[in-house]
Amino acid sequence: MIKLALTDLDDTLIAFGTPSATKRSRDAIHALLAEGLHFGPVTGRMPVDMGWMFDNDEPCYATGAFSNGQIVRVDGKTVRTVTLDVDALEAVERVLDSFDSDAYLALYHPWTAGETAYVTQRAERLLANPPETYKRSIEKSVPRVTDFPAAPEPGGTPGYVKANIQCSCSRERMVELRDLLRKEVPAFDIVFPSAVAPVLDIMPAGWNKGDGVRVLAEALGLAPDEYVAFGDSENDLAMIEAVENSVAVANASETVARAARWHIGPCVEGAVDDALVEIAAAWREGRLPSFMSERGTV
Repeated sequence: MIKLALTDLDDTLIAFGTPSATKRSRDAIHALLAEGLHFGPVTGRMPVDMGWMFDNDEPCYATGAFSNGQIVRVDGKTVRTVTLDVDALEAVERVLDSFDSDAYLALYHPWTAGETAYVTQRAERLLANPPETYKRSIEKSVPRVTDFPAAPEPGGTPGYVKANIQCSCSRERMVELRDLLRKEVPAFDIVFPSAVAPVLDIMPAGWNKGDGVRVLAEALGLAPDEYVAFGDSENDLAMIEAVENSVAVANASETVARAARWHIGPCVEGAVDDALVEIAAAWREGRLPSFMSERGTV
C-alpha cells in the first residue's frame, strides 16, 4: 500500500510555461491527504518558492525534499540540511567567467522571496545579454560568492543550499559546459533539471534527490514499497533509481524513462494529478494503484 507520493515539479507535476500548480493538481493532492497519506514535492526549487507555486496552499508542501534533496522537511519541520561548499562555488564562478558563452552562477536565498543574485566578474557582459530569468527573478550581481549573504536555516550561520547556472547560450554549449564543470569542479554534480529550461543545477557530489527521498521516508518510518516518486529529467534520475516504485511521465528523458519501473501519461495532460487521485482511491479500496502493474497506466 502506498502511504507517500513524491513528485518533481517542473515538467512533471507542473507543465513548462505554467506558472504554478493548477487547482486540479492541488485538489488531487488534497484527495491524497484526506486519506491520511503524505504528499511531497521533490524539487530543485526552494521552500520559499512553494507559496507561489501552490497558491499558498501550505498542506501541499509541508512535507518534501527541496533544492534537489538538500533541505528535507516533514510536516513543516526541517529534518536534514546539506550545504554547498563555498570554495567549490567560487571555482564554478571562475570556470563560468572564462567560458566563451553567456552562462552565470546564480545563488538563491532559501527563506527570503526574491533574494537572488548572479556571481560574476563580468557584470557588463551579463547585463548586455542576460539569461531568460534575469528580468523576472535575478535582482543583482555580486563579484564573489561570499558577497551574497544566505543561511540554510532562518537566522542560522552563513551557508548556501541553492545554486544553479543560468544560460543565454545554445543547448549544445550547455552540454559542453556541464561536462567541463563536472571535470573541473568534482565537488559538485552538474545536471539538467529540465529538457527545455536554459538552466544547469548544482548539487553536492554524493547527495541528490535520491538521498533526500531516503531521509524523508526514514523520517516517516516507511518501507521501500510504501512510497512512490514521479520524475522526468536528469536531476530526477538518482531519485528514480533509488525508489522501488519509480514512475516516469511520458515526456521524461530517455534515461529516466528507461530507469523507471512504472510509466504514466505526459505532464501536460495532468497524468500525475490522475495518479495521485488513483493512489487515494487504491488506499480506500485496499489495493495497489492501477498504474503499478505491467498493464496499467493513468
